[in-house]
Amino acid sequence: MLRHLMRITTGSSGSPLLLTNTNIVNLHSPLTFHSHHTHSQMDHPIPKGTIIFSTVGRSNYGFDIFSLQLQPQQPTTLGPEHRLTDGVSINFNAHFLDDNQTIVFVSERTGSPRFYLTRPGLSSPKSLPFVPSSLFHDRPVVNNDRVYFISAHEDPGRLFKSWSALYSTRIDELDLTRLTPLGSVDYSPAISQSGKFIAVASYGSRSWGGEFHELNTDIVVFPESDPDNRVTVCERGGWPTWFGDSVIYFHRQAEDGWWSIFRVDIPANLKLSGPPNTATRVTPPGLHCFTPAAMHDGKRLAFATRRRGKNFRHVEIFDIESETFHPVTETLNPNLHHYNPFVSPGSKFIGYHRFRGTGSTQGESTIPNLNPVLSPIKPLKMLRINASFPSFSPNGDFIAFNHNFDTNSGVKVFKSNGSKRWTLLKGRTAFYNAWSPTEKHVIYTSVGPIFQSAQATVQIARIKFDPSDLNGDGGDVKSDVKILTKEETGNNAFPSCSPDGKSIVFRSGRSGFKNLYIVDAVNGEFVDGGLRRLTEGPWIDTMPSWSPKGDLIAFSSNRHNPDDVATFGIYVVKPDGSDLRRIHVAGSEGSDDMVGERINHVCFSEDGEWLLFTANLGGVTAEPVAWPNQFQPYGDLYVVRLDGSGLRRLTCNAYENGTPAWYTGGEELDLEHLCLRSEDEDGDELRGEFEEPLWISCDI
Repeated sequence: MLRHLMRITTGSSGSPLLLTNTNIVNLHSPLTFHSHHTHSQMDHPIPKGTIIFSTVGRSNYGFDIFSLQLQPQQPTTLGPEHRLTDGVSINFNAHFLDDNQTIVFVSERTGSPRFYLTRPGLSSPKSLPFVPSSLFHDRPVVNNDRVYFISAHEDPGRLFKSWSALYSTRIDELDLTRLTPLGSVDYSPAISQSGKFIAVASYGSRSWGGEFHELNTDIVVFPESDPDNRVTVCERGGWPTWFGDSVIYFHRQAEDGWWSIFRVDIPANLKLSGPPNTATRVTPPGLHCFTPAAMHDGKRLAFATRRRGKNFRHVEIFDIESETFHPVTETLNPNLHHYNPFVSPGSKFIGYHRFRGTGSTQGESTIPNLNPVLSPIKPLKMLRINASFPSFSPNGDFIAFNHNFDTNSGVKVFKSNGSKRWTLLKGRTAFYNAWSPTEKHVIYTSVGPIFQSAQATVQIARIKFDPSDLNGDGGDVKSDVKILTKEETGNNAFPSCSPDGKSIVFRSGRSGFKNLYIVDAVNGEFVDGGLRRLTEGPWIDTMPSWSPKGDLIAFSSNRHNPDDVATFGIYVVKPDGSDLRRIHVAGSEGSDDMVGERINHVCFSEDGEWLLFTANLGGVTAEPVAWPNQFQPYGDLYVVRLDGSGLRRLTCNAYENGTPAWYTGGEELDLEHLCLRSEDEDGDELRGEFEEPLWISCDI
């Protein structure tokens, strides 16, 4: 049968090339969507500059991989906990190669998820082959000197479809084979005990339906030697694990609302006489059970649980015959989450990942203000900020941001190399900052509660300070705060400054609907003629961005379907309110793809020709139930030309990425001296403060 074979060679430029049976693709080219647009990429210059963005929760994970020894004569008695990884970056989703604790795992230490191998006694992890163009590698499994894994480097050819697919390579050099049919989507691979069969949670060739609490995947099995001979053995299920070659356990949400482990029997030679088999529920209601790992004797399962009255996810072992649970991690680390257990081939060890703990002896213990992230476009640099709503100073030497919206609220500033940190506004909730492009000493922000109704009191504030105070080792900086909007005018937020520094465009709920207004940047609406309305209607217009050229204002809106508060498109309008139009990103007017757009956080490039935004165009990259909370795990960053052409994907991972800022002006930022672990770094202590998925409830 046909395999989707690929191997790596080198082109004349020295860049790796990807050889397929039909074409040659440069692996260092940008991740570009095949969409309804036919414009040649050579017609437009490649976007450049530096993009800073936030990711929900990611900075606080601090994951390392740990193991416990299972006692042969007392299978529920556990040895001491051992850390298998080195405390660098985050390390997760591991697989045992043997009963000597050799593991392959995923680590983000190079700016994107890649594979590594380690074992007790190895001084540092060994890098394994990876796809150079891939921004996402996940779930490595090793069998017969090949690594089977998920990667998301190939555009499926249409929007609203995940890029995730199953590949394999030799463990010692890149010899890439695609096992997922072109156009299909696979997650969470598992290999049978003999190595003859592979199971995946598969979305098939369907487009993503917008769901993420539980992905609509099926359990699909195929022979390792014949990946095109795919058989759906059970509908609805994820995260398969094998006992032998004839039984698969998996998780899904039962009809009573509890996530549970199910079993399906696999027919000999994968020959089904009728529809997919009916699965048998293994775990009882009353608790959530996720991400199973079967032990080699077929008598026990390890999985993660969430129980009533418990705030943390823990690993437990379940005896299938007696239907009894045995706690694994709760007695060791009762106040830490534990994720995605895995067992060694002879069930001698059980492993999982969790927050590594506080203190320098545990590895990296400080969260840097900025962290480099692999960019798919060479001239474009990308950094993840440990905060939200960044905004560059006019010459790019400082970045304003909101640290969080609860215990450490307000407006802060640090140097654009990530060092030092000063507080301009403290003790008040603030969000969405805009540094004046003409005044180094002025920053605009929204003061008041975030994510509130049109009537809630939120005000646009002008913060004025002395830039010479941004020196020394950081600390509080004296500032004058001037409110530009009237208190009784409802929810005023998301300011963006005109390039001449004289006006602010913002979103206001003063009419009962959230529309756009323009206000005087110095005196606000407290002077005659200081305020004028830009848009009007019974819909949501929000998150405006004023083009550096001054000719256009871009914003997100659901005006094409006001009854749907979940889908937003990009619109542009001139500052005088004329020539309002929609940017057709996903499809032409009225197309099904265009209806599904959820686009927010729009901002311009310096030349005003590109738009940067966060969107749902690439579906979901991994099973969200296996991760800490992500409000919108489909949120990735993209750029597109003003005419809707040249759509390019910038991020691809299991997280929600958003609130970007784009610096393209003046001299390039000094990113060679980023303060990541230096003595003068002013980051936060890593405490593992993140949440379980908020949509998983035990109140059933």
